[in-house]
Amino acid sequence: MHAPDTPRIDIEDVTLLRGSATVLRGLSLSLTEPRIGLIGDNGAGKSSLFRLICGLDAAASGSVSVCGCDVRTARARLPGLVGMMFQAPDDQIVFPTVVEELAFSLSPRKLPRREARERAREFLAARGLENWADRAIESLSQGQRQHVCLLAMLIAAPRVLLLDEPYSSLDLPGQIRLAAELARAEQQILISTHVLEHVRDFERVIWMERGLVRADGPGAQVCADYEADVLRRTADVSALRPHPALQACRA
Repeated sequence: MHAPDTPRIDIEDVTLLRGSATVLRGLSLSLTEPRIGLIGDNGAGKSSLFRLICGLDAAASGSVSVCGCDVRTARARLPGLVGMMFQAPDDQIVFPTVVEELAFSLSPRKLPRREARERAREFLAARGLENWADRAIESLSQGQRQHVCLLAMLIAAPRVLLLDEPYSSLDLPGQIRLAAELARAEQQILISTHVLEHVRDFERVIWMERGLVRADGPGAQVCADYEADVLRRTADVSALRPHPALQACRA
């Protein structure tokens, strides 16, 4: 039993189309755990599911609700309920400097511009990043831009965070910093990733395949099953030239 104020996502018999292609097929999920991983091959429907949850895509049938609010009819409430970090940070960043980008995330609170900037600087300083405040976005690396996108979501403080491949552009120190930031966050967090080590210890991981749920359960088991399936499907190729990632799976 979850408390009434616990973030919750409900997806009921959803079908999502993109042109003539069916991306999600009759999908039903109730997502209540504080940390949920989403894994699977490219094209499995992971990013599309995230876009559906945050209202960027509309289902052809079925319903999606976040914290009890239908994403189709309660769009004005969505910024306070759910935020999404895209794979490509340049698709998300609007303003030329870090402090302006974070201050913009406070727009729903209707703060005076000066106060929003001050809060953004305080937010950065609390993380030891005060020297980032006036940096131009274009001067940051891809991984640093991705970090800015996460900070913008955290300062906005929606109840649910959707992170689409957040580790893809990060070096090892960046991955460690991001994991620590997420561990501190109070929001419900869903992470779509190919870096299984970052979700292996999650209470729940969902393995998606061709718009359907292939497996849903404890992270250690679902990740192991997915790895075994990948090894089976790539056996002929890996026998010719074993990839380090596949060798690690066998170890």
